[in-house]
Amino acid sequence: MKIMIMGMDGYLGWPLSMYLTERGHEVSGIDNMTRRKTVTEIGSWSATPIKSIEERLAAYKKASGNDLTFYKGDLSESSFVDLAIRKEQPDCIVHLGEIPSAPYSMIDVNHCNFTQMNNMVGHNNILFAMKEHVPNTHLLKLGTMGEYGTPNLDIPEGFFEIEYRGRKDKLPFPRQPGSWYHLAKVHETWNLMFANKIWGISATDVMQGVVHGLNTPQMVNDDLITRFDFDEVFGTAINRFCAQAVVGHELTPYGKGGQTRGYLALRDSMQCFTIAIENPPKEGEYRVFNQFDETYSVNDLAERTSKVAQEYGLEGKIWNIENPRLEAEEHRYEPDMKHLPDLGFKPTMSLEEELHITIPKLMEYKDRIEAKRESIMPKIKWTN
Repeated sequence: MKIMIMGMDGYLGWPLSMYLTERGHEVSGIDNMTRRKTVTEIGSWSATPIKSIEERLAAYKKASGNDLTFYKGDLSESSFVDLAIRKEQPDCIVHLGEIPSAPYSMIDVNHCNFTQMNNMVGHNNILFAMKEHVPNTHLLKLGTMGEYGTPNLDIPEGFFEIEYRGRKDKLPFPRQPGSWYHLAKVHETWNLMFANKIWGISATDVMQGVVHGLNTPQMVNDDLITRFDFDEVFGTAINRFCAQAVVGHELTPYGKGGQTRGYLALRDSMQCFTIAIENPPKEGEYRVFNQFDETYSVNDLAERTSKVAQEYGLEGKIWNIENPRLEAEEHRYEPDMKHLPDLGFKPTMSLEEELHITIPKLMEYKDRIEAKRESIMPKIKWTN
């Protein structure tokens, strides 16, 4: 299968490119290195010293004998997207090429607008190029469980049946986004549903939980390792806790720490994407997959991370700090996930087992985390 990955240089895009290639797929990708630039902008860097994309491609060729085709360019430029898709004629497009940060979108009006314009315009450019050149191609779009918010109801996979004033219908489950970034994701969901309605684009909308970890079997040496962000803007909660533990910083759940979300390991994210790609939707079908392993509160994550960290001689103290976000800190959270398990998804290891891989690997990069220690604690507040 010919697969094009938008955001090939990213935390998910790079390992997915290798993972799919080793399954025999022909993989190409696009990136404009925005993630590297935005992380530098906020005063941080990847804990892992990642190579340039050119060095990565060469290192992967040397290690595996496999080629990856790469296009450097901006998804917000419609002529570039049109040209790349027309040239590659992919069977599946995996859209990961967006700014994936709620805090970044909340900095000020410029960062809000940049996040929304970059993400929504890039997404629309892909849709229009598909309609023009590859109308039968499967689009796998990365959404987020954050689109749903934290309703006082079970969370279905995209749709639910409702009865109102004596009538029944199947409708999209209401979205309650918690940041300008999440609002952009919701807009993209509606744009994709509309493109499916009028053009018949086949699509899998993946509502993914929070991803953690830094290793997949394809990362046979440090030249092939993916990035690992630990700052307040791009570092997810569990990855940030791991980095804090490594440098002797308190683990810092926000507020009461009852915020509960779905989480999955990086290697399981690769497995889920691959299952969705290799089991495409029916022609003209729009489907939604919730994607996570288990749900945890941030207090639970901190406690589990602390316990594993102590096994490596790290202190792992926990300090609940003032919450910079506006969010429910105690709430119900019961999301469904049926489609991926029905197609064969099984988590590869427990959270603790993954932590036993992540923490000792991060200890190799302790000096890099220490050098950007000031980027960990939150300074961006939703009420500013």
